[in-house]
Amino acid sequence: MSLRTLRQGKVRFYRVNDPITGKWLFKVCSDKEMQRSIIKALKCPPGVGFVQLEGRTMLFQKSLVEGLYYDVISLSYIDDEGRLRRNVLGNIDDVPETIKSNFTIASYEEATGKKAIGKSLVTLCEESDEKKMILLFILQRAWPLSRIPPDLGTKMVDLLKLIRNLERAEIDEIYQTAEEKHGLAREDTDLLLTFLETEGKIARSEEYIKTRR
Repeated sequence: MSLRTLRQGKVRFYRVNDPITGKWLFKVCSDKEMQRSIIKALKCPPGVGFVQLEGRTMLFQKSLVEGLYYDVISLSYIDDEGRLRRNVLGNIDDVPETIKSNFTIASYEEATGKKAIGKSLVTLCEESDEKKMILLFILQRAWPLSRIPPDLGTKMVDLLKLIRNLERAEIDEIYQTAEEKHGLAREDTDLLLTFLETEGKIARSEEYIKTRR
């Protein structure tokens, strides 16, 4: 991909069922000679933003740290005309907590030994960890387009697991657990529950919540 020469290498396909955005199909091309891997989204969930990610790629290249590849941090957004864009991040405070807590963040200069205009921050992951690379694609390209704020995404996954484990949970118990475990305000929990209900993942009555099997 993106090369005008015929090359040999391993290609792997991954099916991903992301609780926040839906089902994906990824293609991963690993080029040991060029010391890089390319993640490509072959199939995306429905939705104006997600559809525009179909065919998009993310490039991971060898860093100065032995055994680690880097990726320039950028987040997707939809402009006023409905077109998919990317915002390259230069301030660590702008990096979603889900990325900071799961990946090593470094400056572009630290990772490459070079300076480049518009490239400030990168993530580092093991060169063979393709699943982590796919996770970064979802966190940077897909989650910012979701109706759920990125930093609430992982909390929603835990909330869904809690409801599933309880089989039928009292709504007040959900509010209490969400506050104690994640510090979620009632309105944030309501936002997550409404999203899960809209997506058909839970059924809610006045007193109880249960998952749809």
